[in-house]
Amino acid sequence: MDAADKPRIHRRGAYEYAMWAICVIVTAGIAYTLITNPRYQWGVIRQYLTAGTVMRGLWLTIWLTVVVMVIATVLGLFVAVMRSSKILPVRLLAIGYINLFRGTPVLVQLILWFNIAALYPNIRLGIPFTPLEGKLDTNSLISATTAAIIGLSLNEAAYMAEIVRGGFNSVSKGQLEAGDSLGMSESMKMRKIIIPQAMPTVIPATGNQFISMLKETSLVSVLGVADLLQSVQLIYARTFETIPMLLVACIWYLVISILLNYPQSKIEAHYGKSTRAVHTRPTPLTEVPA
Repeated sequence: MDAADKPRIHRRGAYEYAMWAICVIVTAGIAYTLITNPRYQWGVIRQYLTAGTVMRGLWLTIWLTVVVMVIATVLGLFVAVMRSSKILPVRLLAIGYINLFRGTPVLVQLILWFNIAALYPNIRLGIPFTPLEGKLDTNSLISATTAAIIGLSLNEAAYMAEIVRGGFNSVSKGQLEAGDSLGMSESMKMRKIIIPQAMPTVIPATGNQFISMLKETSLVSVLGVADLLQSVQLIYARTFETIPMLLVACIWYLVISILLNYPQSKIEAHYGKSTRAVHTRPTPLTEVPA
């Protein structure tokens, strides 16, 4: 076993036992009020936890999260490459994009995309200086779900671009100089050196963004998209059981987040091990000859 992976001896003291006692008392108090307070209406929660409407909303939430993260990751990688460009206008364009979408609330962006037809009632597509042209009605093209995907993807891509850029910056200058000495082009250095070495930094942060996006999709309920939150809202608007239905949504968000935490921790452990191996592996100059 690697020395870095060996468990360390930990002696428990009075302070740790005191913290244990406090945590147990606090947990027991919370559990007591959860069990004995009838206003939580656990029977209603059990009734609607796996109801068809709630399950369909949960599925749409998961689907929306995956679609948005795939689009945002690809777009964020593209913007990060533009942000690292040596061409000033390209770099300024990427900086402007990142500042615009990180500097405005995502809820405002979602509402704006949903009402984009007020600015552009029609979208014209065609070849310039030719009669080949088509016109699309923006209202029929941008539905509530489409507006949610566009708004969340563009906003998340700005954050992903900064995460990828941080990964790029983690690559040592010596590696880039080695690529230059071998006559690699910029695109080859990107594919062979920068992206593989930036992944250990990028992937764990992307996992965090994935979990954050799962919860952020609840914002699309303002557009009328039938996600998990909108589904429970429709139920409690009819039954007036607001708190139990909100707890149903909280339970599902919590369950999915915990399930996503497991693969994220495995990925972080995998890349953490490879990073430690790189740092602890002896270089040819430090190896002791037999």
